Amino acid sequence: MDVFTDRMDDAWEWWAAAVEEAQEGRWVRDAVERQVMADVMAATNALHGGRTAPFTEDGWHVRIGRIANWAGVLRLAARAGGWELRPVVGHRPGRPAGMAELLSAVYAIGEQGERWMTLLLREGRVPPEKEIARAEAFLTGPGSVEDLELFFYDD
Repeated sequence: MDVFTDRMDDAWEWWAAAVEEAQEGRWVRDAVERQVMADVMAATNALHGGRTAPFTEDGWHVRIGRIANWAGVLRLAARAGGWELRPVVGHRPGRPAGMAELLSAVYAIGEQGERWMTLLLREGRVPPEKEIARAEAFLTGPGSVEDLELFFYDD
């Protein structure tokens, strides 16, 4: 497997672990976790106008920037709640999984966006379209991070 595929697969594993813990009732978000999640969603609004990923009609800077913006927002969210972002690639999510695992999963994709943006700005290189599309689909659209609130029953 390539580096991006490993990152994406492991991010989904960590995301799924946190969602499973919540759906099984082993992780019930507290008020801070609910507010942080609401703030993350507000700060990362993809402004896609109801379009579904991939956003092929948008320019590379917009597409990659939309992904990269998640990284900064998640670093702030982790600091606000006192959670530690951990690397997901090659690691299993902690159990019980909770907010730290969830934020780490999503951060892995945002961090990839930052790496892509650096390559685009410094070298003019664009990652494979398929990888950008997969990252966009992870973050926005049905069953994605954008729909995350639907997976929690603790409101």
